[in-house]
Amino acid sequence: MKKLESSLKNMLLVLTGITVLSVAILAYFNELTKEPIAQANMKILNDALMSVVPGFDNNPVADSDTIYKMKGEVKTVDFIIYPAKKDGEWVGTAVQSVSLGFGGDMTVLVGFDSEGKIYDYSLLSHAETPGLGSKADVWFKKGEPGDIIGQNPGDKPLSVDKDGGEVNSITASTITTRAFLNAVNAAYKAYLTGEVEGVSGATESAIDSEITATENKE
Repeated sequence: MKKLESSLKNMLLVLTGITVLSVAILAYFNELTKEPIAQANMKILNDALMSVVPGFDNNPVADSDTIYKMKGEVKTVDFIIYPAKKDGEWVGTAVQSVSLGFGGDMTVLVGFDSEGKIYDYSLLSHAETPGLGSKADVWFKKGEPGDIIGQNPGDKPLSVDKDGGEVNSITASTITTRAFLNAVNAAYKAYLTGEVEGVSGATESAIDSEITATENKE
């Protein structure tokens, strides 16, 4: 019996040691890769910003604003607004917006010019089906089947053709198309409240009130 107890004790000690060592190794490599990953993500964001708004000479990341929303008692990021300026003059805004697609969250950076027209966009991340929903990264670009460049969602919210709208759906990926357009329409609301009217950190209800007021003026 003593031999059995001794063996069990040794096994537990060995397992504990392996666990502690594994945690230490993972923590070390996490710390080692954290900075390079952050730098890579920042490069992706900066490259995307340069492509989705007119030429700027400020630092949109440093000048950015975040709009939050509450999920129960947890505060989460709803939109991130990046103002673009040239020689001190505002020339446009990029808005990071998230929508639920077919495979999961879809994060889109939508750029608007000073008139509220879509200048360009960049699909930052998604979990859509390769070869189908993943086409959203180019499908809505200038000259492509679902071209939305130059349109102003304030004139009429963008919607897919299968819902009576004017935007051609990605082949066999209507859900992805809806999700993408939802992200763009939501980004436009944030663009209105966050930059044009100069209101920062607005609540979701305030954004909805702003877009409703704009529609009533037209």
